[in-house]
Amino acid sequence: MPRPLSIILPVHDEAAVVQSQIRQLRARFPEAEILVVDDGSHDGSGDLARQAGARVVAHPRNLGNGAAIKSGARHATGEILVFMDADGQHAVDDIPRLLEMVTSGYAMAVGARVSRSHAGWARRIGNGVLNGFASWLTGQRIPDLTSGFRAVRAAPFRRFLYLLPNGFSYPTTITMAFMRSGLPVGFTPIVAGQRVGKSKIRLISDGTKFLLIIMKITQLFSPMRVFLPVSLLFFALGVGRYIHVYALTGRLTNMPVLLFIASLLTFLVGLLSEQVATLYYATSAHAEEQDARAQQSGQQIGSGLDEP
Repeated sequence: MPRPLSIILPVHDEAAVVQSQIRQLRARFPEAEILVVDDGSHDGSGDLARQAGARVVAHPRNLGNGAAIKSGARHATGEILVFMDADGQHAVDDIPRLLEMVTSGYAMAVGARVSRSHAGWARRIGNGVLNGFASWLTGQRIPDLTSGFRAVRAAPFRRFLYLLPNGFSYPTTITMAFMRSGLPVGFTPIVAGQRVGKSKIRLISDGTKFLLIIMKITQLFSPMRVFLPVSLLFFALGVGRYIHVYALTGRLTNMPVLLFIASLLTFLVGLLSEQVATLYYATSAHAEEQDARAQQSGQQIGSGLDEP
């Protein structure tokens, strides 16, 4: 019988705080599985986690935060998974609120950091822009898209593992995937503490990857939200150019025609992308419904075998 709760901590060179975090978790949740994914640490973090009583899955080299999250989800035995950082930012006392939301019907509960929890004005502005963009794509308010502190139901989370990047920002993709699939996602405010040690996010390289992730999630989750405005922009430019040129020369030139063609092609590509996305998530929802029925049928068979 799988344990109902697994708490997963991706770790990379967190020797200064990992044992303290595990002891707090063990004291608060003695029956939970504490699973540490040692992502190629060089400071003995994995050994320290074992000594503190955690189960450890080790990567031979550093593969990235997203890869650690995926390894944790594959190895965890719990029906509910809690993901949190091992650097001291996330408070153990906030976990019960996330679990309460999941057990009350949410497929995912996210610890949304209040504004003062974001380190630096640049990151605060960047997260605000991303939250606004994601809210526009989904049609739902998203107060914190990038928070790594969350509780989820294991079955639907594992279904989207192949979508997650190996580096940073797995929360962005998984949150959008859940919302696009019609799975309820809830947010509860938290105050993130000061991390122990230096941040591993690199502004230029990880910022570039983040822009690529935004483009990816746009294509995957709400393509017409972007393609349609771009198509209308091309069409409006074509009309404006045609009126201007016709007023001056009395004829139609190539530029308006090219803009009209670009408008039409952009719209058709967006329409095709929207249909592909809709078919994919319809298939995913159908698979989830079949899994739920199979699980319910198995439980009924098992209860029947237990009867005298």
